[in-house]
Amino acid sequence: MSASTDRNVVTFGCRLNAFESEAIGELVDQSGRDDLIVVNTCAVTAEAERQARQTIRKLRRDNPEKEILVTGCAAQIDPDAYGAMPEVTRVIGNREKLEAATYGAGDHAKIAVDDIMSVEETAGHLISGFGGRARAFVQVQNGCDHRCTFCIIPYGRGNSRSVPVGVVVEQIRRLVENGVREVVLSGVDITSYGPDLPGSPTLGQLVRRILKLVPDLARLRISSIDCIEMDEDLMRVIAEEDRLMPHLHLSLQAGDDMILKRMKRRHLRDEAIALTRRIRDLRPDAVFGADLIAGFPTETDEMFENTLAIVDECDLTWLHVFAYSERPGTPAARIPNQVPKPLRKERAARLRAKGEEAAQTYMRSLVGSDAHILIEQNASGHTEGFAPVTVEGSTQDGDILPVRIEKFEGTRLLARRIDGRKAA
Repeated sequence: MSASTDRNVVTFGCRLNAFESEAIGELVDQSGRDDLIVVNTCAVTAEAERQARQTIRKLRRDNPEKEILVTGCAAQIDPDAYGAMPEVTRVIGNREKLEAATYGAGDHAKIAVDDIMSVEETAGHLISGFGGRARAFVQVQNGCDHRCTFCIIPYGRGNSRSVPVGVVVEQIRRLVENGVREVVLSGVDITSYGPDLPGSPTLGQLVRRILKLVPDLARLRISSIDCIEMDEDLMRVIAEEDRLMPHLHLSLQAGDDMILKRMKRRHLRDEAIALTRRIRDLRPDAVFGADLIAGFPTETDEMFENTLAIVDECDLTWLHVFAYSERPGTPAARIPNQVPKPLRKERAARLRAKGEEAAQTYMRSLVGSDAHILIEQNASGHTEGFAPVTVEGSTQDGDILPVRIEKFEGTRLLARRIDGRKAA
């Protein structure tokens, strides 16, 4: 779990945090204050919190004259712990961090953290750009109504709520006008999008409206999706819309039915396998990533082998692997049969090695093929299936170039631009 720094905001965690940090940066700029540093924390693992605390201490040493404001999921869940840190000036909740008044001059309470479960709306924060990058994340949903036994995030984000279709479209239109070529739809549980809105639009309907109403958007991606919540509109749009990239990241978590049940996931392994096969039937070039947890309580060697096997059975390419980490306040932390931490790390390492092998196999399969690369920076970008590529010769950030993949080297592909074809 690494931190990213942009302007005066330090960000840990997910794509949703990245979007919100961009909105925070604009609010701080609007306040006219240059004496603030905002740390947007993550609570998904204990390690993420440890790194946040370490970063806060370093920021104080390096910036003794500035105010340090701590926010994000870790601060929302345990504000007193961060308020007790001598390095911290103020602690701000996940709702408060997106309000302009939070960053104005004047007296403020040391801790301003509301009950996140009382929040019923997700405001559409219209940002004009995304740090000058060609790709941007857009929040379409926040919170989660499910209570997976390992997860603390609903207590940091609240219940599920959706951003209205019109607000999402306007956000994306503004980004495209400012040079963004690719948008990633993000949220905590984006496949739960819509039932709280008038007319109950689905995620698939939202995607179709975006592509219709923002014709200049070159590429659209969907972030992590839940296997059991894929609506039929989304299936159809995957099959029919070339501007929707064929890269889907699945919230699998495990490949063993008993572990999935103990996690309180709502899908079983056969359902995940069937979903990937159905999507490939609709979109043969589909590429899948997945989140997987190693060493969940009660996981036996046989159960772990089932998770290892699902990488092949679903033909997964891009893995995000986590060694299970106890989170106080979650049911999983109270399960008596905890897997020893060294064994968790060993299993996570095996899963990561499996993922690296799968990614390398996929990238080698692309050598000799043609692709379109979105140039993000330093002549590098990604294919439609999210393989990292460096392009030889002169390029410009934001171009979508037709290329021929010539070589796989290290962890990325090398390509050359195809002569006689213009950038998109």
